[in-house]
Amino acid sequence: MGILSGLKSLFSGSGETPAKAEEAIEYKGFNIIPAPMSEGGQYRVAATITKPSTDTEETLQTHNFIRSDLMPNRDECISITINKAKMMIDQQGDRIFG
Repeated sequence: MGILSGLKSLFSGSGETPAKAEEAIEYKGFNIIPAPMSEGGQYRVAATITKPSTDTEETLQTHNFIRSDLMPNRDECISITINKAKMMIDQQGDRIFG
């Protein structure tokens, strides 16, 4: 089961459709994977933030986030998503996973 499958299962039946995930962006040791969600002709800000676990390199710590923000186009949504994820990493660091 992939990370995006988990996002999809959160919203199954709600009319919201996860769009194709983008390439991961590395930021301060974290990976940000934008996953804008198509909704009513707009795109909802959503992403997954991952980081290798300190216990073992094979285990990923994962945090999925979905915001109420809706953007009129996919590229703008991806840009806003990356900025919000970076701000979250700057403010919370590893506490994101706690």
